[in-house]
Amino acid sequence: MVRRENRRAGEHLPEAVLSEQIGTSRSPIQAALRHLLSLGVVQQDANRGFFLAKDARDWDQVAAMYSSQPDDPLYLAIAEERHAGRLPDEVSEAELMRHFKVARSTLRKILARISEEGWIRQRVGHRWTFQSMIDSPEAYEESFLFRQAIEPICFLGSSFRYDPAQLVALRREQQAIVDGGYETMTVIELFESNSRFHEMVAEWSNNRFILHSVRRVNRLRRLVEYKQPAKRSARRRQAQEHIGILDAIAKHDLLLAASLMRAHLDDARQDTVHGEALPPSLP
Repeated sequence: MVRRENRRAGEHLPEAVLSEQIGTSRSPIQAALRHLLSLGVVQQDANRGFFLAKDARDWDQVAAMYSSQPDDPLYLAIAEERHAGRLPDEVSEAELMRHFKVARSTLRKILARISEEGWIRQRVGHRWTFQSMIDSPEAYEESFLFRQAIEPICFLGSSFRYDPAQLVALRREQQAIVDGGYETMTVIELFESNSRFHEMVAEWSNNRFILHSVRRVNRLRRLVEYKQPAKRSARRRQAQEHIGILDAIAKHDLLLAASLMRAHLDDARQDTVHGEALPPSLP
């Protein structure tokens, strides 16, 4: 949150506010703040609580420490083995338990999540079938063409309503990337910022089907884009394009916003699919 909002040294970190924003109780917030205190990036006043000791841009080492493993190790291992072709189309839970050396309860939690994301489906008994993933240049191209068909429509429905406060926060986040964050943010931070922009716009559409589709594609993208080397100049350009879209929304020029979104996705498609930006695991 500190990095995303580009917060400055001296800003207060109220436990109650953090608890509400993050959606957890105050106990883990307090534990996290104490740990950040030990790392030297926050400071504590006995009477007033915790404050930032360093600007967000000086949190690079902390960000790298907690962004090196972007997700549950078992989840990532299943995705990696599937991408590499070491898992067949259909598998049993017993086979997966032996392959990854995990208990059934641990495995089933991850399989339930993967099923919700749409790249595995449960069959009769304890067998599972893998579904399509973004695992080839052709699949990547298809995902971008789908997004070009779906995301510009966000602005054109009568239900589109943006939240001015969310727009300001989103614009600030994208501007921070343009102003130098693209050079220092981790690959994971850059992807999550990109994903957050597209999902927020989809949420403003107030169309549940558009939002569900954008979220699902982002989950599939996440599996491979975390592995990509950070194309930092491209991330800066994408953030600039995001700002242009947000400015069009703020001016209530939704036709322009839709046009800019389509052009933005086409540029990203050309850069990713035809610009050799795909990760090494993809053929």
